[in-house]
Amino acid sequence: MTRLQDDLMARARPDIEKIEKELKANLTPYFDLVAQTAGHLMFAGGKRLRPLLIVLSARICGFEDPFVYRFAGIFEYLHTATLLHDDVVDGASIRRGKPVAHSIWGAPTAVLTGDFLLARALSIASETRNPKIISVVAEVTEQMSQGEIYQLMKKGDLFFSENEYFDVIMRKTGVLIQGACRTGAMLAGARRKWEDALAGYGRNMGIVFQIADDILDYTADTEVLGKAVGADLREGKLTLPVIYALKNAGEKDRTEMEGIICRPDFTKIDFIRLIELINKYNGIDYSKKTADAYLKRAQESLSPLPSCPARDLLVIVAEYALKRDK
Repeated sequence: MTRLQDDLMARARPDIEKIEKELKANLTPYFDLVAQTAGHLMFAGGKRLRPLLIVLSARICGFEDPFVYRFAGIFEYLHTATLLHDDVVDGASIRRGKPVAHSIWGAPTAVLTGDFLLARALSIASETRNPKIISVVAEVTEQMSQGEIYQLMKKGDLFFSENEYFDVIMRKTGVLIQGACRTGAMLAGARRKWEDALAGYGRNMGIVFQIADDILDYTADTEVLGKAVGADLREGKLTLPVIYALKNAGEKDRTEMEGIICRPDFTKIDFIRLIELINKYNGIDYSKKTADAYLKRAQESLSPLPSCPARDLLVIVAEYALKRDK
């Protein structure tokens, strides 16, 4: 993992540094409070994979204009906005190893700052004067909101199915990363075949990223993960490791698992026991195999594109998305 991460960072560092510079330069609200609230989360150690995917997608299609770094900030602003909103909705306490924004500045400020970031993303998209790009960004925002609402509707549902889970993560994460890759290609004026190839890569990459994130909730510790372990479960969110284990558990073990899941104040000992049962019924192994299958699909989606360093880096990004430890 360390070797993979080092390789990724060594290759991507020049682009990430330019992305970081543009994110700060374009976060120019009228009130300092908005900048403080947004910056608290945005500059707390995010990986910048989404904007990097835009840069790489545009580059593969021959676009090298410096505007791509400004444009790439769109999807980081969108992502940060959803995190600010999610943390309020979920009553979260930690994000990226720091107290959540609403615990410092209050829920109204956090929500309105998220709204500002959504507007900023659309404002930058409008600079392209390309209605198709603006439409994609608007659709991504709409789908992400519906994904969150759907997940909220299914909160605590012990019969939440695998198909429903994939519907939620496609709306929440898949469309965001798919949109990043597609708009990078659109910015370059790429042929439709290349645009679709990059969109397919992004869609599968988004699923890989989310499944890997959900696995970490049962395999990492709070200090490494940057948020409270077991937070998803306490918020009533059933993810793939739990869904698969519940489906395959015997009656006695399923009853025990349900008892833990239905107690938002479950103890550390309870959580360790739940992990034992998830492993007993191969919930984590199944999730890893499923994510690996989507990883292969993501990499195969790149086949119509020309061989080049940017394409090689997209392959590495996909591997990192699955194997990362936070």
